Amino acid sequence: MAFAAFSSSNPKLSHGPVRSSKVVLALLLPGMLYLAMFFMVPLVSLIITSLETPAASGAYGMYDYGFDVSSYVDVTTRYLPQILRSFGYAFLATLFALIISYPLAYFVGVRLRPRPLIQKLTLTLVIAPFFISFLLRTIAWKQLLSDDSAILNFLRSIHLWGEHQYFLGTPAAVIWGLTYNFIPFMTLPLYTSLERLDLRLLEAASDLYANPAAIFRKVTLPLTMPGVISGTLLTFIPITGDYVNASRDFLGSSSTSMIGNMVEADFLQNADYPAASALSAVLMAVILILVSVYVKRTGTEDLL
Repeated sequence: MAFAAFSSSNPKLSHGPVRSSKVVLALLLPGMLYLAMFFMVPLVSLIITSLETPAASGAYGMYDYGFDVSSYVDVTTRYLPQILRSFGYAFLATLFALIISYPLAYFVGVRLRPRPLIQKLTLTLVIAPFFISFLLRTIAWKQLLSDDSAILNFLRSIHLWGEHQYFLGTPAAVIWGLTYNFIPFMTLPLYTSLERLDLRLLEAASDLYANPAAIFRKVTLPLTMPGVISGTLLTFIPITGDYVNASRDFLGSSSTSMIGNMVEADFLQNADYPAASALSAVLMAVILILVSVYVKRTGTEDLL
């Protein structure tokens, strides 16, 4: 009774939770408005556009609002090879990026930990490609891997590459470009997990006569699995929708086109806005399903 009377007579206690909730709401409001304007509104517009029907006038590039789901059926059947190719390229590029990035992140985050200056310098070199345009980096690889480049000519001189064998325009060139361009997205989350790894656990495992392979398999990898999951998600998702590397103007050809190339063609060249929107919606839906299953199977649901 006395405590109830005291709390009701104290304005700070009676109005504290209300004021706190208002402060939290005020802090969340800018982020919520940002998400509504730049995520929800474009997403709703995308879905509405994907359901449009050709204009009754028959004018090129003109469509009327409707509820036509035929665009989804059309793009799924027409672009099935590009859909499968996109996810295949994304899987291989993500796998190669993980194979390259994990030793690199381990070296920077664990081996160089006693030398913080060198560690910071090496980490800067890892993220240095971000300082250069994505397009410029891809164009640079196009020049380095062209048919008369110094690299291929050297490989031909030592008989490791055929005289009339080309690299540009092949799936290997596209996967190479995807892997290179997205390695920093894989390395940084891995470095964050490895840099926080308690080295005493590795020493304890070694004292218990565990060999390096067993230490990695039973101690290092499980403790850094959040970094692996984050890195693969940050790499796989943007690679699936990439349209630069697979373009015939860069590292690809007409036989290596991905979903992003088809969206670009339908939207900018063919003016088939419902098909481009439907294909984008299909891409998002498939990625959402795959990511949900992946995170569920790996036991890291908190990442979602």
